[in-house]
Amino acid sequence: MRFSPGTSFSATQIVSAAEARRKVRITQCLSKRSYCFLWCCAALLFGSNRLCAQDATRPAPPATAATQPSAELASHDEPATFKVNVKLVVVRAVVRDSKGNAVGTLHKEDFEIFDKGKPQVITQFEVEQPGDLTAKARQNSEENANDGIPGEPPSSSPASTPAIPERFVAYLFDDVHLEFGDLARVREAAEHHFSTLRPTDRAAIFTTSGQTILDFTDDQAKLHEALLRLQPRPIAMSERHDCPDISYYMADLILNKHDAEATQVATQQAIGCEPTLPNGTPLGNPSAMVSAVSAGVLSAGEHESRISLDILKAVVHDISRMPGQRNVVLVSPGFIAPDLEYGYFEIINSAVRSRIMINALDARGLFVIMPFGDVSTQPASPLGSDHAPPPGKALIDTAAANAQADLLATLADGTGGVFFHNNNDFDQGFRRVAQAPDYSYVLAFSPQNLKLDGSFHNLKVTLRNPQKLTLQARRGYYAPKHFDNPDEQAKQEIEDAMYSQEEFHNLPIKLRTQYFKESDSDAKLVVLAHVDVQKLHFRKIEGRNDNVLTCVSAVFNRNGNFLQGTQKVVTMHWKDETLEHKLASGITLKTSFDVKPGSYLVRLVVRDEQGRSMSAENGSVEIR
Repeated sequence: MRFSPGTSFSATQIVSAAEARRKVRITQCLSKRSYCFLWCCAALLFGSNRLCAQDATRPAPPATAATQPSAELASHDEPATFKVNVKLVVVRAVVRDSKGNAVGTLHKEDFEIFDKGKPQVITQFEVEQPGDLTAKARQNSEENANDGIPGEPPSSSPASTPAIPERFVAYLFDDVHLEFGDLARVREAAEHHFSTLRPTDRAAIFTTSGQTILDFTDDQAKLHEALLRLQPRPIAMSERHDCPDISYYMADLILNKHDAEATQVATQQAIGCEPTLPNGTPLGNPSAMVSAVSAGVLSAGEHESRISLDILKAVVHDISRMPGQRNVVLVSPGFIAPDLEYGYFEIINSAVRSRIMINALDARGLFVIMPFGDVSTQPASPLGSDHAPPPGKALIDTAAANAQADLLATLADGTGGVFFHNNNDFDQGFRRVAQAPDYSYVLAFSPQNLKLDGSFHNLKVTLRNPQKLTLQARRGYYAPKHFDNPDEQAKQEIEDAMYSQEEFHNLPIKLRTQYFKESDSDAKLVVLAHVDVQKLHFRKIEGRNDNVLTCVSAVFNRNGNFLQGTQKVVTMHWKDETLEHKLASGITLKTSFDVKPGSYLVRLVVRDEQGRSMSAENGSVEIR
């Protein structure tokens, strides 16, 4: 679908036909248990918002004669093509005092960043606080309604300001790895937690198996129903190998790390599993049994870990398109992901860039490793006699249990989130992981002489004067193997700004909304963007004053879902006398959207090419 200047398109029209096909494909893929089908499910389950966003920035047909450079002012639609000159590494850091409270009084000079041990120059620094999007949007709407826009009549239907969503939390339950007892406890605590959500909160429920999905909503009944559908859904490890008892962690030690102690422990178990001759000689081959069982467990464990990370990546992508404060809560007993480090560091990169915090809740609570397991997991000897695990098995199981929490801690630390663990008070846990810290710091640096080799870079963020403060920040990143095309980077930049909750005013713009009821069920929402051209930079070419403005207007519904969007590219090719006139009056860009009665959030992003400056504002409107 293409659109011309001043027109709009409906997300309902775009998605309606595709949605039916998507649901059929989801049902088909979930009926199969292979990795490729479940990966496809993740793309299907989280792809609808992205579909709308891509359509909003599709290129328009070639410019006609009326939009050639000879015209002084031309408006047409095309992809944004901004220049990106540097590759930044962005680091989110949270500093807490001895009582666990976030500290927000530090400055750039208080931090140090080391990349592979080498100090880096912090080129960008920002202190973030959870914003009150509703108050900002209401204030903008009221101020702009009072001030008006030059040359535009007052609206015959003034825009009222509804309570729009300002915080989005995606709850991802790891039903692939959760056992029934742990899931039942965290599900009950989640039920209590959801009853405390504010009117401006929106919650979504996802699972790593992909089989329980609830999009962002404030409907308590739907949240309750989704929680009741949660149950353990292991994907690959449906058959348990009780003897020898080899975990995914242990299989990784045996086959990938060639750990002699783990191999010896597993071999001793295998000897106890096999029937023996009267002289004690095993009838089978214990070493072959260890290799075979380890290979199967390793393949199954990697399969489940990869799927879980793919779903987490999809959830981060999905919530990045919501216009507000954004958190992901991963409820999991933890899992390991050897040889998948690139995948979860890529998730951290994406979350930090989109200002998303990943918080983790260890569903095991305060757990204790039983040295010889429990009755339900005690393997029996084929001969009917009890066979105690080898002495080193308890140490390996303890190390495995601790390793499961490492990935949860890495995801939380890397994005400035909270890791709640070793605690059975899950009511408190949900309160903590669902809230963003009062303050966080966003630091950025440009690596010098960065090699495009895909290598891992250890990061260390420290305080020059730590006192009694603790700091959490990401632990590293992977160097790119190539730089993205500048046009693609630019397109991503303006798209990220459109979905961001942040307001910035580097350009003098003013947003105003109007609406006109065409019938009881239909209305036209008008978005007016007035640009004061006095502070724009123009380039003199052949006696003309040149610049290009890119203006994106987008409409979101009361649950924060993207509905419609229009991108305009305005080419200014003004004579001196025209520019002098425009310096006094400015220019106004108008975009119309066909909507139904309801509450909407309006997002406006404007960028000029010459000054490479950008502004973004939020507005809200309620059409009764």
